[in-house]
Amino acid sequence: MHFEGVVKKMTTEFSSEVNYFIEFDNSYIHLNQFLEKSLTIKCVGYSCLSCSNDGEIFRQGFCKRCFFESPLAGDWIIKPELSKAHLNIADRDLDYEKKIQLQPHIVYLSNTGSVKVGITRKTQVPHRWIDQGAHEAIEIIETPNRFLAGTAEVALKKYMSDKTNWRKMLKNERDNTNLLSFKEQARTYIPSNLLHYFNENSKVFNINFPVKKYPLKPNSIKLKKDSDYSGKLVGIKGQYLIFEDDSVLNYRAHEGHIFMIRIES
Repeated sequence: MHFEGVVKKMTTEFSSEVNYFIEFDNSYIHLNQFLEKSLTIKCVGYSCLSCSNDGEIFRQGFCKRCFFESPLAGDWIIKPELSKAHLNIADRDLDYEKKIQLQPHIVYLSNTGSVKVGITRKTQVPHRWIDQGAHEAIEIIETPNRFLAGTAEVALKKYMSDKTNWRKMLKNERDNTNLLSFKEQARTYIPSNLLHYFNENSKVFNINFPVKKYPLKPNSIKLKKDSDYSGKLVGIKGQYLIFEDDSVLNYRAHEGHIFMIRIES
C-alpha cells in the first residue's frame, strides 16, 4: 500500500503507549500498526504550508516569502517573550496573534534524557512533551498569556537548558533526575511578580513511546526532492521515525515536503 501527501507534524494520542498518526488530504495513517514493517519514503516535491508554492522549503514548512511574512511564522512563536498581543500591538496579524497568545500557557520541565525548560499552550499538554520525546514532564506555572510565560522561561533559561539533545533522547539515555526536586529548584528562579502563578499541586506526567529497538548511533536522514530512503520501522519517538539500521528521520523537520510512503504488506 502507498500514501502521498504534504508533510505536517505527526498528530498524537496519549495512551499507555503513544499513538502516532500521519494526516494527508486523502489518508489518515495510524503509524503504530506498521512497526516492524519495511517502509520506502520518497520526497516527490514541495508545498509551502501557507501559500502552497512548489518551490523548495526555506524553514519550518514555509517558502522564503511566507517565512518572513506569514503570521504562522512570527518571531514570537520561537521567542514567546516577544509576544505583544496583550498590548494590542500587532506583529503580522493581530487577530491571529490574539487568538494564540491570549490563552493560558504552561511553563514546564520535561525530561528527554536531560531536564529542559519550555512553554506551551495549555491545550497542547501533553502533546508538546510527546513531540519532544520526553518520557516525563511536570508543570511549573500557568499564566494567562504567552508573554508572561515567555518572561518566566527567559528567567529559568539562565539556570536550566531549553534544548533537547536529540541523540540522547533517541538512544533513550536518561540522567538520574527527580523532576519534583527540579520543580522546587525552579521556584527560586521565577521572578517574584510571577510566583503567584506557581502550580503547587502539579505531578510528574509519564509517557511511553512505541519503540521496539533504540538506535545505538542515530544517523539522521534528510530528504530532498527525488531522494528516498527504505528501511524497517522499529520505533517512533518525539517526531522521529526510527529504523532498524539506526537511521532516524525527523518527520516534522520535513514539513512542507511532499512524501510518497510505500509500506510492505
